[in-house]
Amino acid sequence: MASRPARRDRALNVWPGYVDALATLLLSVVFLLTIFVVGQFFLSQEITGRDTVLDKLNRQIADLTDLLALERSTRRAQEESAQGLRTTLLTAEADRDRLKAQVEAGAAQQGQTGELDKQLQAERGATARALNQVDLLNQQISAMRRQLAALEDALAASEARDRESQARIADLGSRLNVALAQKVQELARYRSDFFGRLRQILGNRSDIRVVGDRFVLQSEVLFPAGSAALKPEAGPELDRIAGAILDLAKQIPADLPWVLRVDGHTDARPIASAQFPSNWSLSAARAIAVVQYLAGKGIPPQRLLAGAFGEFQPLDAGTTEDAYARNRRIEFKLTER
Repeated sequence: MASRPARRDRALNVWPGYVDALATLLLSVVFLLTIFVVGQFFLSQEITGRDTVLDKLNRQIADLTDLLALERSTRRAQEESAQGLRTTLLTAEADRDRLKAQVEAGAAQQGQTGELDKQLQAERGATARALNQVDLLNQQISAMRRQLAALEDALAASEARDRESQARIADLGSRLNVALAQKVQELARYRSDFFGRLRQILGNRSDIRVVGDRFVLQSEVLFPAGSAALKPEAGPELDRIAGAILDLAKQIPADLPWVLRVDGHTDARPIASAQFPSNWSLSAARAIAVVQYLAGKGIPPQRLLAGAFGEFQPLDAGTTEDAYARNRRIEFKLTER
């Protein structure tokens, strides 16, 4: 008879530890639910950011290349978020299964003696609450699966738009190359007409010649030695050139971005005067003087460009007087802006 109460005391001492275990289990469930709520918040923020990027893509379609780079970056962030969400989902499912096993184990103990009815009632209440938590957890998991599916659909749509944009860029690049080639060919035709017209006007003179795609006048035709002031006899020469340019300008279409580039060149012998401290200064002053004269004859200033090369682009590498004379020159080139 004395051993029976002792056994009852030992049986009763088990339950406080069991209740503590259930309380710890409930705290774990609450912690998991908090994690899922925070995860849902960050997922909502990520999806909102993706929608903003997609809207920006529609507004800034003209800048396709930069926008593609931005969308690829967003897509990588979304893929990382989706991977994190999958990992969290697997963890949550494992916790749910463990909680179910614990609930089932607790339910199996309901057949014990009537002395444990009060404890069993408390256990049943805890079990019911745990089952409610499991149901809520299942709902959260289902919602996260739907959000994950929506995110994967958005990623697929983004990839499709990426491929479409790349195709459009390739098509635009091809059409741009064709248009540029047509403009270059058209400008080359007008350049040929311009040189032919100048040959007719200026005749076959040794101090005026064509070198490649440039029309070359020796500096002595236009300027005194070491000076950037036009000679009086340079006026008729430049007038004929200006007339040829004005006639040609009437034929060139308005959408063709042409300019007449006037380049100044000197020989290799340095000049160091107060007015011109370097050959660059002299070549620049001479090119500007010609440009200003042509502008005064009615050529639109936006169609004129002055360049200076000093002694650094020689036609003749020799050191004779004839070589120096060939390198002192003014070049006219009809080119694109």
